[in-house]
Amino acid sequence: MKTLRQQALEVLLDCEAPSKAARALEMSPAGECGANHRLDEPQGVPGRPERPILVPHTSLKHRSLGTVAGRAALIHALAHIELNAIDLAADIVWRFDGLPEEFYRDWITVAREEAMHFQLLRAHLQSIGFDYGDFPAHNGLWEMAEKTRGDLLARLALVPRTLEARGLDASPAVKAKLVRAGDRRGGEILDIILRDEIGHVWIGNKWYGRVCDERGIDPVTAFAELARRFGAPRPRGPFNLDARRAAGFSEQELAALTGGTQAQGTA
Repeated sequence: MKTLRQQALEVLLDCEAPSKAARALEMSPAGECGANHRLDEPQGVPGRPERPILVPHTSLKHRSLGTVAGRAALIHALAHIELNAIDLAADIVWRFDGLPEEFYRDWITVAREEAMHFQLLRAHLQSIGFDYGDFPAHNGLWEMAEKTRGDLLARLALVPRTLEARGLDASPAVKAKLVRAGDRRGGEILDIILRDEIGHVWIGNKWYGRVCDERGIDPVTAFAELARRFGAPRPRGPFNLDARRAAGFSEQELAALTGGTQAQGTA
């Protein structure tokens, strides 16, 4: 039997989006982790389909949600984020060895839920006459994974706690736009994603805090230094403070995020 870390690497290497998601869903957190087995990085990480074409984010066009194609482009962008999220969870499982089994089981759970999100969004795309790969996309999420490939603390700080946490802030506004455009199903899927993503960011916060404790460093000070060193984008409001609190951010961290101005609920 292959360990969970070996299975995660196979998920990461899969070049076809539907089978990548299916492989992720087949992994069980109850399997043997292989925590202390060092795995060599093969060529082709991550595996990517021929489509969508990847372009700089500045090249992506903003489309009106008043058209079916415009709504499809937005759903496609969300599906692309979820596919990248599968890769990010799979990568942290296989890449970093010697960690507690709980660490690997947590991130396997994340990978499975991201795969479910991708499948929901892809099915919705297909229901309105499109499919994943029909629109160009960008590679921003994976670029940060590349930068932090050799530093677990930086990966935890700058992927789940920064880039993926931005989804907590963006989700209510995106849902509102879809619902106003008549896409109630899209809004329902975003509710599912937000619920699960709070848990995913909470896992990132949990392990970031534990690694900081083990290294004897202050998490707020360390985060600011890591963000500067790795060139992480500074999150911009409005912030979904309720979701961020539920995801494990402290009041001190929220004060640093908002410039010291705290608010009740969504800022």
